[in-house]
Amino acid sequence: MRLPTLFIPHGAGPCFFMDWARGPADAWDKTADWLGGLIAALPERPKAILVVSGHWEAEAFTVGSSARPELIYDYYGFPEHTYRLRFDAPGAPALAGRVRELLAGAGLPAAEDPTRGWDHGVFVPLKVALPEADIPVLQLSLQASLDPALHLAAGRALAPLRDEGVLILGSGMSWHNMRGFSPAFTERSRTFDAWLTEAVADPAALARWAAAPHAREAHPREEHLAPIFLAAGAASGDPGRKVFGDEIMDVAISAYQFG
Repeated sequence: MRLPTLFIPHGAGPCFFMDWARGPADAWDKTADWLGGLIAALPERPKAILVVSGHWEAEAFTVGSSARPELIYDYYGFPEHTYRLRFDAPGAPALAGRVRELLAGAGLPAAEDPTRGWDHGVFVPLKVALPEADIPVLQLSLQASLDPALHLAAGRALAPLRDEGVLILGSGMSWHNMRGFSPAFTERSRTFDAWLTEAVADPAALARWAAAPHAREAHPREEHLAPIFLAAGAASGDPGRKVFGDEIMDVAISAYQFG
C-alpha cells in the first residue's frame, strides 16, 4: 500500500499542551482534533514516520540517526511545564541509512547526525497525532539554501519510501510571519492560502511560490514553507489537495495531502 505524503501545521510552540492566552482559548482545538485523527485516516498504519521540520537546516540534507532522540525545546516564553513535555517514540537508525542512500544516489548532498534530537516541529504535532509514541520517527533537515527545486528533487529521491510503509511529513506552517498575525493580514492570508491550495496540484507552480500574491508577507523567510516542497516532490506526480483549514490568530492556515 502506497502511503500519501503530507504538509501539516505544527502550531505555535507547545500550543496544544497549555492554556492558550494569545487569542481565544480554543484557538488551536480544530488543528489538534485534525492532527489527532491523522494516523487513523491513512490507508494503513505507517511502519515509520519521516518528518522534515522547518526548524532544522543544514548544508547537506541531514538525517538524525539516534536510536533514542532527545527533545529540543526550541520555543521561548511559554509555561514552565511545556519544557518538561515528553515524546518517547523510538528513532529509526536503519531507516536513516536508507534515507541517506536514496539522497546520495540522486546526487544530492546527504549526511547523518547521530546526536541531534527532535525539535518542536517534530514532537509537538506528533505528540498529538501519535500519543502512544509507538511508531519509529526520524527527522530530516532542510538544506540551508531553502531552494524549492532542490527540495522537490530530494522529495523525488525519497519517494520509494512511500511503498515501504514510511509516512513522509512536512511540518511547518502555511502562513508564518511573526508580525503578520492580526486582522490587518486576514484577507491577505486568505488570498495566499487560495493560491497555495491551487498550486499543490502542480509542483512547478510551487517552485515559483515567491511570485504568489502576498508571498513574502506569508513567509518573510520560507523555512516554514519549504517542507511542502519535499512532500510534493515525494508525491511522484500525485496531485495535492487541502485536507484541513482554519483561521487562527486572524490568518488562514492549511494542511495538504499528496496522493
